[in-house]
Amino acid sequence: MALDIRYARNGGVAIAYQVVGDGATDLAYVPDYCSNLVYGWEVRHWREFYERLAQSFRLILFDKRGTGLSDHGGQFTALETLPTLVMYRPALDAERNGLEVTDLIPSAHALRVSGSDYGQIHLSPEIPEEVARFVAREEIPEVPDSVLATVLFTDIVGSTEQAAELGDRAWRGLLERHHALVRRELARFRGEERDTAGDGFFATFDGPARAIRCAQALVAGVRDLGLELRAGVHTGECELHDGKVAGLAVSIGARVAPPPRRARCSSRRRSRISSPAPGSSSKTAASGS
Repeated sequence: MALDIRYARNGGVAIAYQVVGDGATDLAYVPDYCSNLVYGWEVRHWREFYERLAQSFRLILFDKRGTGLSDHGGQFTALETLPTLVMYRPALDAERNGLEVTDLIPSAHALRVSGSDYGQIHLSPEIPEEVARFVAREEIPEVPDSVLATVLFTDIVGSTEQAAELGDRAWRGLLERHHALVRRELARFRGEERDTAGDGFFATFDGPARAIRCAQALVAGVRDLGLELRAGVHTGECELHDGKVAGLAVSIGARVAPPPRRARCSSRRRSRISSPAPGSSSKTAASGS
């Protein structure tokens, strides 16, 4: 296509720009740290990216001052606050940075797009369509902040009675040994301690197998301390609130603790994790231990 490059004056500086397409809505594409209106059209992926945007908009391309065909200037100008869609990829710290930028811009929306490269916007082929939806004010679906995790809950059986029998000082010493044992096993099985209250622990794992093994190790380990332990395991989708794990899966996990001296996983976890091989005994699967 013929390049119709024009120039606009801004504070004595000539800014090179180009208008492509005849859509009803103007879309100004702000380039990265450098650009060139001539070179961009000679690169196939940029040409295709511009042409797709121009199908929906009156696309305005320009070279920032000091780059491409524009004059050099003493400073960079600031963009006005406009309806803003912040698109990011899950690469390096891009997601964290993208969400931070979104929080700093009034009424901005964040959208995660495909790809893992830091730059090269054309590597996310859905971007032109997403921009068109945003400009058309289509509602951006809200993505819940959640994670699939296995939760483990433990508590000491009869802790109130034992504390009364031993006295405060001896009970505190026993709790310290109990806590050290639990944290040692959590570290060994790669669990993450989420909360502790009194003699109970709440931890998460990235899979059920290590959580079950950890629960079994804890039940066996506290016997050397003269204690009995309940442990319950459940896997489900957990909500994240300010870095804390919550939701129905957590509530279920807190309620599946068995009678003393046992580690129990929820029935769904038993069917997926502990089901016996064909022809073998089902006793282990039934108990979850």
